[in-house]
Amino acid sequence: MTSDHPAPVTVIGLGSMGRALAGAFLDAGRPTTVWNRSEGKGDDLVARGAVLAATAEEAVRASGLTVVCVVDYDASQAILEPLADALAGRVLVNLTSDSPERARTAAAWAGERGIAYLDGAVMVPTQLVGGPEALILYAGERPVFEKYQSVLEELAGRSAYLGGDHGLAAVYDLSMLDLFYASMSGLVHAFALAREDKVAATALAPYLNSITAILPDIAAGMAAAIDAGNYDGEQANLSMMTASVDHLLHMSRDRGLDTGQLEAIKAVADRAVAEGHGADDWVSTIEVLKLKG
Repeated sequence: MTSDHPAPVTVIGLGSMGRALAGAFLDAGRPTTVWNRSEGKGDDLVARGAVLAATAEEAVRASGLTVVCVVDYDASQAILEPLADALAGRVLVNLTSDSPERARTAAAWAGERGIAYLDGAVMVPTQLVGGPEALILYAGERPVFEKYQSVLEELAGRSAYLGGDHGLAAVYDLSMLDLFYASMSGLVHAFALAREDKVAATALAPYLNSITAILPDIAAGMAAAIDAGNYDGEQANLSMMTASVDHLLHMSRDRGLDTGQLEAIKAVADRAVAEGHGADDWVSTIEVLKLKG
């Protein structure tokens, strides 16, 4: 269709993220049909011009492209299984978060039924969906992604294609969330540590930028070192840095704070030192993360 008559889309799942996705399509002027398993959702989207389908099959048949975003793949497959005939010959984009294995299983199911399938992961909170800074990752058939790329960019200014393995979006998603939740936990613990000595969180926060500002360069350097297998610790070695973790443990214990995360960090570092990485960079700990036995 021409830009004057944009192709319609369907969004299944009207939780907070699903509503944000449908809203982004509407903001772009795209005809949008929506459906949700439980009633009582979607009235705000209808007020903005969406069509609320009476059934999931009606929603799917309204468009050549269906985007589904629900709580997990158990939920998405429960919805999609009865829709195999309706989806055949159409495009399904699954933005539900789950494991790489579940994504690959869903892709196989779709392929066996003649459904063009992309798996994806939304990497921003709902309020950023539809904006130029939003990032959504996609994996699956390249021709399908390229055909619908301009449509998908209405959901996120950065729509990144990762490759033909349908599990890749979930791999990237969970790896990035690994960093996110570990960082969030570390921030909370840092604020708790400072509070025990009567330092307000708002007083500490501006100085944390000295650490967060160097993380992009550290991440790039670590990535290069891992891929090259070169863990040169000339600038700062693991044995030296574990001493700092000991200081954190002592202070935290003295103030009655939980030390679970710090103890886990120290245990991995100690294992790496014991295996001969004491003179290497911290990134060498990657070699002992794989559990044995």
